[in-house]
Amino acid sequence: MLAAERRNEILAQLKEQGKVIVADLSKKYDVTEETIRRDLEKLERDGFAERTYGGAVLKENEKEDLPFLVRKRTNVEAKKRIAATISEMIEDGDRIMLDASTTALFVAKQIRHKKNITVITNSIEILLELTDMKGWKVLSTGGSLRTEALALFGYQAERMVDDFYVDKTIISCKGVDYHKGFMDSNELEAGIKKQMLGSASTKILAVDSAKFGKASFTKIVDFAGVDMIVTDHIMDEEWTEKMQDCNVKVINC
Repeated sequence: MLAAERRNEILAQLKEQGKVIVADLSKKYDVTEETIRRDLEKLERDGFAERTYGGAVLKENEKEDLPFLVRKRTNVEAKKRIAATISEMIEDGDRIMLDASTTALFVAKQIRHKKNITVITNSIEILLELTDMKGWKVLSTGGSLRTEALALFGYQAERMVDDFYVDKTIISCKGVDYHKGFMDSNELEAGIKKQMLGSASTKILAVDSAKFGKASFTKIVDFAGVDMIVTDHIMDEEWTEKMQDCNVKVINC
């Protein structure tokens, strides 16, 4: 395994568990503890981790995203269940928009057996995933590339999305705050997602349980801005009433 791949896996573990132990990582990857310490030093320099005695903890920074390749390895089972549920809602011939979230990538993987699908996306990973789909129409939004997100953003992307209307839009988000609604880590992410929601007949938010009760940097839309939430999160009575008041259907998986 390359050092960069190992660091990405360590960062994914940090994201899921909040901390890592040097001795445990040394055994897991069959490398010296000094090698693991150098990995943690690199993650600390990059602003993702804070070293502690014998390990490291995740450094929370709402203004900075984890790399896409790291996020793709977090909460995988939940994202797969969510994607499988959403795939059952997509019919042959549907026109859909998918954002650049890792959950949307899992949706793209789950619907490969569908026929005559039109996909509009700003995700480089989804474009690559669907390159071999015969009978499909796959459209890129264009725009400016953000390498760490493996996605396209900016006014060109938003203008392209505004020119189309689709059956379903599927997006995710970085946070679901009880008072502020659906939130993301930067204006570019929020902007294209809001545009996608406005260009769809059915607006679907796909979000795992780790995002609930968490505020991020900027709002995408209020709760009433989507038609349904597909999630592995079990909402309590307060959240359930909130969704009912906003006329949002909640589907658990």
